Amino acid sequence: MAVNDGLSRLVARAQPRHRTTTEFVEATLREAILSGVIAPGTPLRQEELAETFGVSRMPVREALRQLEARALAEFHPHRGAVVAEISAADGADIGAIRMALEPIALRLSLPGLTAADLDQAEELIAEMDGEADPGRMGELNRRFHMTLYARAGRPRLLALTEQHLLAADRYLRFQFAALGYRPRSQDEHRALLAACRAGDADTACRLVTDHVGQAAEQLTAFLEGREAG
Repeated sequence: MAVNDGLSRLVARAQPRHRTTTEFVEATLREAILSGVIAPGTPLRQEELAETFGVSRMPVREALRQLEARALAEFHPHRGAVVAEISAADGADIGAIRMALEPIALRLSLPGLTAADLDQAEELIAEMDGEADPGRMGELNRRFHMTLYARAGRPRLLALTEQHLLAADRYLRFQFAALGYRPRSQDEHRALLAACRAGDADTACRLVTDHVGQAAEQLTAFLEGREAG
């Protein structure tokens, strides 16, 4: 990655604010990626970053792993780490597919959901409240949704639904990192679970549609603005 003036300015500005070297490197690179100072697809070479930050390679390596967990960086076998390619068009496409599939899966599943299923969904919400690892948050979010859809009795529908929840995972992690989306998402999860406990299919399906659609709209607007800039 060729060092640019924008990253150098961020490094100079951020250094005094962080407790550890890894935290300093990760937070500064995260800001540079989210703001577009470092473009999608840019290689993140450890040696060059270590020189730019004036640190050893070890905190750089750990920072890059943390960025990978946030879906901001990707590791490729022959290229090493690069800034993740995340686009407004792809995020909107995944959101549209989820909005089509998930209300159907939920409506079919709701009559068969057991008290144990609902309790498991509640436990997953509690786990998400206390989870600090963005990668783990994506997994818990997927498990929460699939727990509510699991009694649909439509294996192909559920396979497609889970496939697109998996595709949405990196966008969700990006959204947590860029937009502080987690508190809102958790409030919406609780409202959805309450409607399921009440057996209110119409409200539950409306809530899951809004949950997916509004998240996609927020993220798409952010990414379009970044791409335009």
